Amino acid sequence: MSWAVSCRDLAVAYNGSPVLRGIDLEVKTGEWVAIVGPNGSGKSTLLRAIAGLMFGAGSVRVVDRDLAGLTRREAAKLVALVPQNPAIPEGTSVLEYVILGRSPYLSVWAFPSPADRAIALWVLGELDMTNLADRPVASLSGGEFQRAVLGRALAQEAPVLLLDEPTTALDLGHAQEVMELVQRRRRLGSPTVIAAMHDLTLAAQFCDRMVLLAEGELVMQGDARSVVTPENLARHFSADVVVLEGPAGEPVVVPRRAPEKDPGP
Repeated sequence: MSWAVSCRDLAVAYNGSPVLRGIDLEVKTGEWVAIVGPNGSGKSTLLRAIAGLMFGAGSVRVVDRDLAGLTRREAAKLVALVPQNPAIPEGTSVLEYVILGRSPYLSVWAFPSPADRAIALWVLGELDMTNLADRPVASLSGGEFQRAVLGRALAQEAPVLLLDEPTTALDLGHAQEVMELVQRRRRLGSPTVIAAMHDLTLAAQFCDRMVLLAEGELVMQGDARSVVTPENLARHFSADVVVLEGPAGEPVVVPRRAPEKDPGP
């Protein structure tokens, strides 16, 4: 079996407080895994640990290499992270921002080569953003901005792509567009995708497997239909929902409105 990511007994604390405890997770090469769970369950921390940005007890291996023994530059050649709130250098154009994804391959003080620029332009073409190459990133709409952030990660050409809430603050059309772009990139280059997501219905449409975190622990994993059930969502999300079946058999989550209380006389 070819594992792109393997976490063994992973535990991470923040300011002395445990965030993740005893995480055992293996992700196959080319798989798309959705990390789901309520707020504060440790989804973002797990992604940052896999990216080599946070360390704790246990081990994380990416493409059969122990992250603890890698430099930040070496880790960035294996894992690309799309964070929730990326820092954007002031005045940066879209093309310049995407080219930043080539940084792990540049020596200190080196400028991007024509080959690096060609890769960034190819990525922009894949994202249908070539016409926005010279636009300041700060001037982009929400959907355009999310595509630019994804573009920087794709320019890293890492075998593992981590997405931290990639559809947050996007309307339905742009959220679907971003997910389709990731899926198309998988078909072209077969990167492994691990995405932390709030939208369970959207995640179920694209992921091969779901991993449910609750209070820093991995409590369940399996296909979307086995994880997204009214019982699991009531227990771990305190949500009262109906789970319907989508056109491809995927679960569709519909919140159930609480009955209005009789105000009385």
